[in-house]
Amino acid sequence: MSTAAENLKSIKTWDHWIAGRPVPSDSGQYLDDLNPEDDSVFARLAAGTAQDIDKAVQAAQETFTSYSKTLAAEREAILCKTAELLEQNRQEFVDILIDEVGSPVGKAQFEVQYAIGCLRAAAGVARQVRGDTIPPDIPGRLSFSLRQPLGVIASITPFNVPLLKHTKLSATPLATGNTVVMLASEMASVTALRLAELYKEAGLADGAFNVVTGLGADIGDSLTTHPLVRTVMFTGSCRVGKHIGALCGQNMKRVVLELGGKNPLVILNDANIDAAVQAAAFGSFFFQGQACMASSRIYVERDVLDEFVEKFKSTAEGLGIGDLRDPDTWLGPIISERQRKRVRSHIEDAKSKGATVITGGDWVSNRCQPTILSGVTEEMVVCREETFGPVTSIYPVDSADEALEKANDTEFGLSAAVFTQDIDKALKLAQSINAGMVHINAPTLADEPHVPFGGTGSSGFGREGTDIDIDTLTEWKWITVQLPVAG
Repeated sequence: MSTAAENLKSIKTWDHWIAGRPVPSDSGQYLDDLNPEDDSVFARLAAGTAQDIDKAVQAAQETFTSYSKTLAAEREAILCKTAELLEQNRQEFVDILIDEVGSPVGKAQFEVQYAIGCLRAAAGVARQVRGDTIPPDIPGRLSFSLRQPLGVIASITPFNVPLLKHTKLSATPLATGNTVVMLASEMASVTALRLAELYKEAGLADGAFNVVTGLGADIGDSLTTHPLVRTVMFTGSCRVGKHIGALCGQNMKRVVLELGGKNPLVILNDANIDAAVQAAAFGSFFFQGQACMASSRIYVERDVLDEFVEKFKSTAEGLGIGDLRDPDTWLGPIISERQRKRVRSHIEDAKSKGATVITGGDWVSNRCQPTILSGVTEEMVVCREETFGPVTSIYPVDSADEALEKANDTEFGLSAAVFTQDIDKALKLAQSINAGMVHINAPTLADEPHVPFGGTGSSGFGREGTDIDIDTLTEWKWITVQLPVAG
């Protein structure tokens, strides 16, 4: 047998996960899931069809009838057990994240720890689904409200933080008594399928969590428009998010859209420059810039511009681009050839129109060096569009007011950060910047399971987070009981 044939034989093939077991695709076809380091085949995934989507949704709906009536204590125990199992299998998931999506080991370890915390935070939500008693206007009336789960939740997840999103878009729906059909990115499905196996091992009812793999462009609409799907939770591009939002509006479905960003980092004259440089490096180059919260616009007051640029350049050039399992490695490969072309085109367009490359711009195989641009103007694509790569632009400003004006000059509004020692200026900017999240003296890139995560404008609609999810994933019901009135 040839080496190529032996390698192909050793590659694992994954089917869909429907009703608690692997289910082959209705088409009998499979997709190659590539390791972005060298574009070798990492896994084979079932190529989903509309029929597969329907099977998964029907299974979720059938299970919802009984699962929605489970005790909060049961759901809490299942999620806690899943967190325990994930902790036990930590290294396996770290390895998958490294090999399937090109995560440096530090990012992979963060993501697994986040997922463990997310499961535990969601376990606590199970006991927080509460109603209220209401003062009645009619004598003898007992008036109260309660919350009930919705039904089947569609969760559509991205490639960049797959395990984080697989847990975030399943744990709270399950905690609130809903069932889930997940459509994972075709570039990052294995963690979703392994998570499904952990849920089952933890005692989750068959059909409560289902995973369909395949091309979202082919089968996404079959999921979002399915008549049994009550809510759609999507993380991905602005273009696709707007399409999904329109479909959900037409079909009267709830929707949560967590989309892209063009996030501003503002550095004022009195900032701690060393801290600002570290935040800029982390915010711009974490997971090679493939993050919706990346600091892609950096506004620096002129008095500290030279110092910041010098230190930021030095820091960027010192970031490791080596073995993904080396803790000193910061930047890994860009996920796909399509995305590499996008990153290259943004850099080349800026250079051809007069931008200065302070550092970076070159490639090492499938990895782009950390790239810092200056002199970026409106006619350059990188000025307005999200690059989703390790590319950021520095813009000088003369005041905090100018920084605010420029920070808000965008269709996006996901995350922002402000560095200053003046708390009055910091709070004024934090309240005035049009973004769903603003961090003072910290990077633009931050997330926790229980916070209201999300943006405004083209960055999305609604919020994610265990606490806020209760509103999204349950609906109110008002109940009255007319009691006899004493004579």
